[in-house]
Amino acid sequence: MQLLAAAVFKRTLMHVVTRLGGPGLIALGLVDNSVIPLPGGMDAATILLAAAHREPWWYYALMATLGSLIGGYLTYRLGVRGGEETLHRKFSKRRADQVSRIFQRFGFWSIAVNAVIPPPMPIVPILVAAGALRYPRNKFLCALALGRSARYILLAYLGHTYGRHILHWLGRYYQPLLYGLIALAIAGALAGTYFWWRNRKSGGAGRQTPARKAA
Repeated sequence: MQLLAAAVFKRTLMHVVTRLGGPGLIALGLVDNSVIPLPGGMDAATILLAAAHREPWWYYALMATLGSLIGGYLTYRLGVRGGEETLHRKFSKRRADQVSRIFQRFGFWSIAVNAVIPPPMPIVPILVAAGALRYPRNKFLCALALGRSARYILLAYLGHTYGRHILHWLGRYYQPLLYGLIALAIAGALAGTYFWWRNRKSGGAGRQTPARKAA
């Protein structure tokens, strides 16, 4: 039921964004770059708005980039306030350590490249890591702006150029796509629950071993 409610919420949110136009992309960017992202939602909204509205396509690219910058900066500040403990509180230890290593090695480009890569590659861990490791704010914003602007300029241009074909295709296959997304969400949730359970079980076994030896 929670997954179905999330799918309905996402569909409703997309409807509101398409009604609001450019400002709706800013609001969506705040959610998409938070700790509760909407994978693919920002991309789809940018394409649909560029395809269906009369404003210049670059306007929607600009609004999407601005929304992502604001949302990304708020997540960055979350990492600054909480420090490295935030990484381990929000993500598994393995994931937190992996993100820290990637960020410490690539810095600027770890932000910029992840900002370009589409779902399912998550950018939120990198945003939190940048704040937790006290990466300079101006460099962070430049890297995020570089990656997000490249991504949304391309998507808005494609929506503007191939808009009629995209809208026709979505209108024809909307229900199968919706059901497919729900099925993928359920499969992802089941896989995530399984790995979480396995990691918790292995972690619990690791903590019990010293106690047995001490006994």
